[in-house]
Amino acid sequence: MEYKQIIPCIYLNNGLAVKSLHDRSKVSEDPVGLASDYENHGADSILIFDFSVNDAGHEKNLEIIKAISRSVDIPLIGAGNVKRAEDIKKLLYAGCSVAALNFSKQSNIELAKEVSKRFGREKIAASVADISELDAGESEIKNYIGLVILINEACLAETDGWFKSHCSDNSNPMSVDLIPLLGTESRHEAAAVLRTYDIAGIAGGILDSSTKDFMDFKRQCKGLGIPVNTYDSKIAWDEFKLNAEGMVPVIVQDYKTNEVLMLAYMNREAFDRTLATGKMTYWSRSRNELWTKGDTSGHYQFVKSLTADCDKDTILAKVLQIGAACHTGERSCFFNEMLSHEYNDVNPLKAFEREYAAIVDRREHPKEGSYTNYLFDKGIDKILKKVGEECTEIIIAAKNPDPEELKYELADWLYHAMVLMVERGVTWEDVTKEISNR
Repeated sequence: MEYKQIIPCIYLNNGLAVKSLHDRSKVSEDPVGLASDYENHGADSILIFDFSVNDAGHEKNLEIIKAISRSVDIPLIGAGNVKRAEDIKKLLYAGCSVAALNFSKQSNIELAKEVSKRFGREKIAASVADISELDAGESEIKNYIGLVILINEACLAETDGWFKSHCSDNSNPMSVDLIPLLGTESRHEAAAVLRTYDIAGIAGGILDSSTKDFMDFKRQCKGLGIPVNTYDSKIAWDEFKLNAEGMVPVIVQDYKTNEVLMLAYMNREAFDRTLATGKMTYWSRSRNELWTKGDTSGHYQFVKSLTADCDKDTILAKVLQIGAACHTGERSCFFNEMLSHEYNDVNPLKAFEREYAAIVDRREHPKEGSYTNYLFDKGIDKILKKVGEECTEIIIAAKNPDPEELKYELADWLYHAMVLMVERGVTWEDVTKEISNR
């Protein structure tokens, strides 16, 4: 099933999130935190407009987009200040899944041809004010664009008709999605748009209001038969084997690190509430009441996945943990060490992250005679020279039938690559996220 997307907007102006293009009043001084809030409360994607008026403002907004990309897992659509192929590249490299061209400019229609060949049509969108801009680029729509953002909601009926006549050719496998930017702050009207038109989703409008509970809006849409992405369990509560109290234990893990955070219990009401809100909710046996984790402390747990064990008598929850999981203030409830036997943790990502952290620490706390500090002191050219030299050593070692030398040279190169990463502010999470997005 293809879900209709719920896409709030963030309008960036000089590093701040503002209300709209025409209303530059401040919404938030923390656009990154705002983006995280949107994701945690049910947004499927985020549309980001860059309203900068000069190069300095543009670069500042790009840095914010990079920070947003690092803090959220949902796709980003970048728009505004796109004038050349380099601007598209900067948005995509900053973490946007899609970059939008303003089709009111004829030159951008021509630019769409160039960038779609370079980056793929699925990464290119067109923002249009009315149907005439689509007519002007009719031959380009299917071939060079994967998404159209309709800025003027008043043209939606006409635009929807245009799409049905121009983009519904079943012999052409390339589809183009349409997303209108709504002005309405009425849930009823927004749901009516989703239900009436053959669109991929909606952006703006009610989604940019102070109420960020998109899950509640999605439940309303679902009740109207609109396909939206909600938390639906493949296993019904009645299929679980309950304990004597009618509950199921829940083991809670950090969704990125797999760190075990806590153990709690769910009854049917807690299970249903968790699915409805996307926030982990339990039954407190000590207080004998329903308990949404974070309602008091602010330390919410946002659901990433729920998995039942083989006997269906235990749930494993992977979550985004805000703050501490434990009431003591500790990150995890499991901090009272009972015994420890030395072992070699060979988890590849953990090994890379430990080495990366050691390099960061050495840069921040220099040590006399440190080779790492020597590289940082010499600067980027020296670091690049060493990375290049180690690449050559890898090629030479690869010709040797004994893989031991190759293993050694690869480790050497990875160390120098990590020094380069630290120097340029690239993390392992940035790299792995880029790989997973390909």
